[in-house]
Amino acid sequence: MKNNRIYQQLLQLDAYFLNFLRISIFIVMVWIGGLKAFHYEADGIVPFVANSPLMSFFYKNAGNKVINADKKRVAEYTLYKNPEGKVVQKNIDWHQENGTYAFSYGLGTMIVVIGAMVLLGIWFPKIGALGGVLTFLMSLVTLSFLITTPEVYVPNLGGDGVTPQSGFPYLSGAGRLVLKDIIMMAAGLVLFSDSLKKVVRPLRH
Repeated sequence: MKNNRIYQQLLQLDAYFLNFLRISIFIVMVWIGGLKAFHYEADGIVPFVANSPLMSFFYKNAGNKVINADKKRVAEYTLYKNPEGKVVQKNIDWHQENGTYAFSYGLGTMIVVIGAMVLLGIWFPKIGALGGVLTFLMSLVTLSFLITTPEVYVPNLGGDGVTPQSGFPYLSGAGRLVLKDIIMMAAGLVLFSDSLKKVVRPLRH
C-alpha cells in the first residue's frame, strides 16, 4: 500500500520532468545558437556545412578543391581553418568571402527560435508541438553529418606506423558531438507527443 502511494506520487512528477526536458533543450539551443554569432563557432561548423548536400549551397567556396602543401587535392576550406582561441586574419577574410559568418548568424537565429518554441510548450502546447517537430528535424540533419562529413572520423595521419583506429567507426571529437544529437532527436519526439496530447485533450471534451 505504501509502495503504491510512492508510485502515485512519482507519477505526478511526470509533467515536471517533461518541463525540465523543455528547459534543458532551451538552454542548449540558446547557448549553442547564440555562439553561432561568434567567428570561432562559425568556423567550426564549416566542414559540416561544406560537405552537406542539404546546406553546401549556402557557401560560395564549398565545392572548391585545391592542392595543399603535401601536394594533395583537398577541399579549399581545409587551408583556412582557424584553431579555437587563435585569430588568423587571412582565414577570417576567406570565411567572410565564403559566406561562413552570414550563414552562421542565420543558423544561430533559427536554433534560438526553435529553443524558445520548445520552452513555450510549457504554456502553449501548439507552439511546443511545432518546436518538438523542428527539434527532431534539426537533429536529423545534424546526424546526417555522420555520412557526409569526413572530419567526424579519426583521420589516418601516419606517423611511426599505421594508425590502428581511423575511419569508421572511430569518431573524432566532432563526430562524438554529432552523435549526441540522437538524444535531442528522441527528446523532440517525446515533447511533440506530450504537447499534442495537451492540444487534443480539450477537443475531446
